[in-house]
Amino acid sequence: MLWSWCAIPLLTSYSVETRGGHTDECAARLFTEGVTANEALWKGDYCEDEREWPEAIPVLGLSLPVSLAGTALFMTGGVSRRMSGHSQAMRELDLIASEREKHSET
Repeated sequence: MLWSWCAIPLLTSYSVETRGGHTDECAARLFTEGVTANEALWKGDYCEDEREWPEAIPVLGLSLPVSLAGTALFMTGGVSRRMSGHSQAMRELDLIASEREKHSET
């Protein structure tokens, strides 16, 4: 969810209200070419200043512990499920072996 929140501002176009009161249409931040945000701001381009990469990076940083915890929980659940299946198979094999022993004694 954090990755999608970060991707939406970088991949979608947007509009910006200027000091003059009118709105400018801006291309998606990821697909812009040319000048940096500071150069564009000095030239009076409000689009470059509206959405910046540093705003998205902390969100990605917050997603790292969440994704690590999710990966750990997923792996723990997968291993636990396999171990449970293995234990059940071993019990069934022990049951079959004990039944064979009973039949071979008679």
